[in-house]
Amino acid sequence: MVSSSRIAIARKRRGLTLADLSERVGVSLQSLSNYETGRTEPTDETLAKLAAALDFPESFFRKHEVEIIPLDAVSFRARSKLAAAPRDAALAASTLALELNEWIESRYKLPESQLPTLGRLDPESAADVLRARWGLGNAPISNMVHLVESRGVRVFSLPPEFADVDAFSFWRNGTPFIFLSTLKSPERGRFDVAHELGHLVLHGEEKVLHGPPAEKEANAFASAFLMPQDSVRSVVPASPMPSQIIAAKRVWKVAAMALTYRLHDLGMLSDWHYRKACIELSRQGYRTMEHRGMPTREKSQLLEKVFSMAHGKGISARQVADGLDVSAQELSSWIFGLVVTVRAGAGRAVPPVKASRPHLSVVR
Repeated sequence: MVSSSRIAIARKRRGLTLADLSERVGVSLQSLSNYETGRTEPTDETLAKLAAALDFPESFFRKHEVEIIPLDAVSFRARSKLAAAPRDAALAASTLALELNEWIESRYKLPESQLPTLGRLDPESAADVLRARWGLGNAPISNMVHLVESRGVRVFSLPPEFADVDAFSFWRNGTPFIFLSTLKSPERGRFDVAHELGHLVLHGEEKVLHGPPAEKEANAFASAFLMPQDSVRSVVPASPMPSQIIAAKRVWKVAAMALTYRLHDLGMLSDWHYRKACIELSRQGYRTMEHRGMPTREKSQLLEKVFSMAHGKGISARQVADGLDVSAQELSSWIFGLVVTVRAGAGRAVPPVKASRPHLSVVR
């Protein structure tokens, strides 16, 4: 039995249209459409051609049907208007990553969600409330990925070919997920995590808000969550020079432009000083990069622990990938490239799930 949904997901994962795939495998558009809708099933010979063209093993297409994450359930953060092809490819990749999450949850007890619903509050108040509930005070956050993971958010990376997709988030069966680009600076990556956290707590699980107003709210939440106003006012002088902004941004591990915007929002920079600071920082290149910034991006501590424990039990990354019917490279693209080396060959089968799952904690 061939899974029609997996043919569609594999095609979208590779960023192909039906016409593209038709040309690659020499099968008519109508036939491909029938395969993806389940009206007809490809022959073994055609399935082999599809598998080769889409770079998935044939076993992938013979697994159970799977529902791709619906677009209206996702909050996207992109640098520009997002085209359908990269958007659909990113959703397909995240759909496959959810199967890895299922594999992990069947073997380890992960932190449960501690995200409240704060949609009735304005972004600044919501950020303050969440910091209070999580016992963060006004202190700078050392690692955003580790923090949200410790509160039950599952964080995965986006494959590097999705340059147009910065980040997105969604709820799935009561569990919050964030997917992050690995192509941005560490500071901007931290802001993306805070931005998506804003979507998750402000816009909730039941109804996802889209468009400029929702993006503005999530940005305001991220700014307030990363840079609490009491903390900012105690460190940064009024009307600071660009050099002082550059020095201060390291306190909260944020981009210079993000701190500049926050200072203006708090009334610590007048409109005139704000424009002058932005011009000067742009001249120094801070709109596109962070000079002398954080040395490395923040990565998942939870995933690192999972694969370290699996390795300790003799389970290689290739065996995990084989169990998911994907390549090791595909697997690595979801987990921040944590699996750098993959032992060749399948030494032994992945052991069955045990009744007792070890508790996997995350230290923020």
